[in-house]
Amino acid sequence: MKDFMDRNFLLQTETAQKLYHEHAAHLPIIDYHCHLDPKMVADDHKFKSITEIWLGGDHYKWRALRSNGIDERFITGTETTDWEKFEKWAETVPYTLRNPLYHWTHLELRTAFGINKLLNPETAKEIFEECNDKILNDPSFTARGLMRKYHVEVVCTTDDPIDSLCYHKQVAEDKTMEIKMLPTWRPDKAMAIENPSAFRTYVEKLSEVAGVKISNFNDFVDAIQKRHDFFASMGCKLSDHGIEEFYAEEYTDAEIASIFDKVYAGTAPTDLENRKFKSCMLYIFGVQDAESGWTQQYHYGPIRNNNSKMFKLIGADTGFDSIGECNTAKQCAQFLDKLNSEGKLAKTILYNINPCANEVIATMIGNFQDGSIPGKIQWGSGWWFLDQKDGMQKQMNALSALGLLSRFVGMLTDSRSFLSYPRHEYFRRTLCNLIGTDIENGEIPYIGYEEKRVNDMIEDICYNNAKQYFQF
Repeated sequence: MKDFMDRNFLLQTETAQKLYHEHAAHLPIIDYHCHLDPKMVADDHKFKSITEIWLGGDHYKWRALRSNGIDERFITGTETTDWEKFEKWAETVPYTLRNPLYHWTHLELRTAFGINKLLNPETAKEIFEECNDKILNDPSFTARGLMRKYHVEVVCTTDDPIDSLCYHKQVAEDKTMEIKMLPTWRPDKAMAIENPSAFRTYVEKLSEVAGVKISNFNDFVDAIQKRHDFFASMGCKLSDHGIEEFYAEEYTDAEIASIFDKVYAGTAPTDLENRKFKSCMLYIFGVQDAESGWTQQYHYGPIRNNNSKMFKLIGADTGFDSIGECNTAKQCAQFLDKLNSEGKLAKTILYNINPCANEVIATMIGNFQDGSIPGKIQWGSGWWFLDQKDGMQKQMNALSALGLLSRFVGMLTDSRSFLSYPRHEYFRRTLCNLIGTDIENGEIPYIGYEEKRVNDMIEDICYNNAKQYFQF
């Protein structure tokens, strides 16, 4: 029986071990999509406890705690102490066996704190105190310090068009900060017309920050373009869109102008009007990205905020989202084809949350490769509920069978936590085990030219491809 999470964790063959230790483990991290708080990076935030850094905002853990019968006051409540919350997590961890949280938890303890003990009710107090002692007394346990510990080279946050980006400016001007922090354009609210009141409030804020008086749809687009230009001036190279499905309805300019006026005046759109407006905005955003030389990302398929009772109590992004079912392949193809036909298809990354779409996306990206750069259209790594060993393997297997795994831009954290960087290690170990197993099975040659090609392939997927693709 192997030791739990030893040096060769997840690496089941000698070749896998060689690939990981010699070609993957040492590479820097390019985290091209995350939800870290830019203010915490700018201020080099000093955490007050392991509970803050580990359990604050981590809805993966919150879902597990609820499933284990833990009362909400020990999860998002404000009246319970950091120790009480940590204690409940320690009670829950042994029940997460075979869930990726069990691996992530112990990878984070080991790589950040040097703790090799298993977290459970018997070790909880000792681990809590040891972590807190390091957090409070070791100057490297800050937001920036943790990024340095994990050899992060670039981090791309997720930012609304109305955000000032003042913290990105602060970091860019700080000569002591060698890690790049770049904004990512996330304009979801600019097409969210379902709630007319919220949309009007957003438009008014956009008008203020863009310095454009918005009285019609053309003014609205002008304001969006000004903010897009501003983001570009701040080093932005990517956009990101969180959508339930793709939109490719036919529309006229007059229809969109009318829909904008209707919603701005306070009347809810019909379902068709909503889809037409979203189709128009996705197209406009795509054109803007192409003209700026950005990469556009589309995260599609989740059903969000399913628990209306808890949404009213504690808001969005609190662990009540799930995988959705949607037939969106045709709309995706039509949307990409429209941009491509007009010479406005930017570099694109597609992320699906439902694994039933794996082969759909693996084949979709091949429709729009144009030979201009390797892997212009990408299938993003296993996302959200799929960013674990099984999900990663299925994504890479489908991409290998139907595309070019060698051109894959690899892993990202998609996280709000500064302790999530071991997910890159988890991904790299999974990748190396996948390739190493094929080599030892005689399915991939590993001699002469091909040995170097395989070694380069591992390094490319872990680092080089992203570096070249995004031009960081």
